[in-house]
Amino acid sequence: MKNDFRRVKTKILLQILLTGLITVVVGLFILHFLIDDALQEPFAEGFVALLQRVFHIGYWSAADIYAMIFRNNKGLLLGIGFVFLLLIFIYVAMSRYTRYFKKISDGIDQLLNETEEPVAFPRELEFMETKLNTVKSTLEKRRVAALESERRKNDLVVYLAHDIKTPLTSVIGYLSLLHEAPDMPVEQRIRYTGITLEKAYRLEQLINEFFEITRFNLQTITLVKEDVNLTLMLEQMADEFYPALSPQNKEAVVETDGNIMIFADSDKLGRVFNNILKNAAAYSCENSTINITAAARGENVIVRFRNRGKMIPPDKLESIFEKFYRLDSSRSSNTGGAGLGLAIAKEIVVLHGGDISAESNEAFTQFTVRIPINKI
Repeated sequence: MKNDFRRVKTKILLQILLTGLITVVVGLFILHFLIDDALQEPFAEGFVALLQRVFHIGYWSAADIYAMIFRNNKGLLLGIGFVFLLLIFIYVAMSRYTRYFKKISDGIDQLLNETEEPVAFPRELEFMETKLNTVKSTLEKRRVAALESERRKNDLVVYLAHDIKTPLTSVIGYLSLLHEAPDMPVEQRIRYTGITLEKAYRLEQLINEFFEITRFNLQTITLVKEDVNLTLMLEQMADEFYPALSPQNKEAVVETDGNIMIFADSDKLGRVFNNILKNAAAYSCENSTINITAAARGENVIVRFRNRGKMIPPDKLESIFEKFYRLDSSRSSNTGGAGLGLAIAKEIVVLHGGDISAESNEAFTQFTVRIPINKI
């Protein structure tokens, strides 16, 4: 910061020195060439004449008053004159300083008005110009990201509304057949009931996605931290996913460095790992293993979820943590969610003081979560 203001301080110092020099030069000029030379006699005679005219006193009495006021106090009067002159020049010079504030004010107005032109300042304010242009660029990126997120959310809502019609139509259709044909054969009734139940489950899933979108927009995530056995949490989560993984002959295997204890919000952190594991289960290959590892590294614990599946393209790797972003844009897939799972996971991890990242290649896809172990 000191180096940032060096040019400004140097210019202000030079302007102060220049103002003082000009004051001295002008003051000496007035003193020697006007007061002590050209103007001294006319001023003295004029002052004496004024006293004679106003107070009706003699010439010598008036001259004595002039000498007592001006000649005997010449040093004091000159000092007052120099100070007054200096104040005038300082006031004039201050207008140059206030231009800096005017430039900064105009730059802030550009940020507020979201103009396309970059902020431009004098050379000595180059550091401030750089910072404001960086802020301007950052705000623009955030604005574009917010608009893109809103667009994805609106598209998702439209897709969800459209998709709800399909299972709902099927449910109504099959229930109507069951209602209109009470003597329907048992085998056919069982088949129609099974299809209706399947469509009802799909309808419930879509409705839950609507609630997920609304809840994410309205709630502010707050943490309630406590001591958590991370190893036990991961093992329990792997067991809970067994029914969802076993039909495709998948499994989740947990490996940790013993019992790892951390200070965190167990419910929120469980949601993070649940969302990551759900993503791995949806996009991993059949007959594959999802490897979950956890190890303490200094003041942090590193948790990794690795699975074998379709590679995530590099240009989409960062976007998967954005709100309402779905890697699979097809709404026909039952694995696709509202595009909030990983965004919520990232927000929770960041609130814990950690970070989350992803890497993907032809061999594997891996999500890495870093969480501080102790209280912060």
